Amino acid sequence: MSWRHAPATERNREPILAVLQRVLPEMGLLLEIASGTGEHAAFMSPRLSPSLIWQPSDANPGALTDIDGHVRDAGCTRVRPAIVLDVCAAVWPIAAADVIFCCNMIHIAPWAAAEGLFTGGTRLLPAGAPLILYGPFKRHGVHTAPSNESFDQGLKTQDARWGVRCLDTEVVPLAARSGFTLEEIVTMPANNLTIVFRRNTTETF
Repeated sequence: MSWRHAPATERNREPILAVLQRVLPEMGLLLEIASGTGEHAAFMSPRLSPSLIWQPSDANPGALTDIDGHVRDAGCTRVRPAIVLDVCAAVWPIAAADVIFCCNMIHIAPWAAAEGLFTGGTRLLPAGAPLILYGPFKRHGVHTAPSNESFDQGLKTQDARWGVRCLDTEVVPLAARSGFTLEEIVTMPANNLTIVFRRNTTETF
């Protein structure tokens, strides 16, 4: 059977994996938000620590078949069956995680999704745990490339609530209010960034 394919995953998976291999714990549960086709889980999980379990999720119930299909075809043994998870829900179908990884979601969703992501991270993650974002971002209110500006305009044409978020004036302040500290900004191919936040060790929010 043929599963949905996201061409961008083949272009960005190696650089993202390199960051994950540096910052992830050796063991625990990684919760992936907005897994999409599941190709990141299928590619990355076998290349991470054997004691790290990957839990894919998506808000779209129709995505679960593709996620599980890619994982099964890749022969992954450390990836759990995909679950439906809406970041804006008050209760998530998972009680705890050691990592949250979210790729290409907060710009293709209302801002409430970013708020829900960090609120959920506050509930699920222990002190010191990473919350990792990947995607395009503005810096200091300015797009980092003309292609990102065009992409942003296209998103807003589809839905006025969507758009490339500003890391410095929107995302980092939201993270701080939710109890997260910015640890690292990694420049990626195609004018994207990987952002590593850490759950604060003390409640300062």
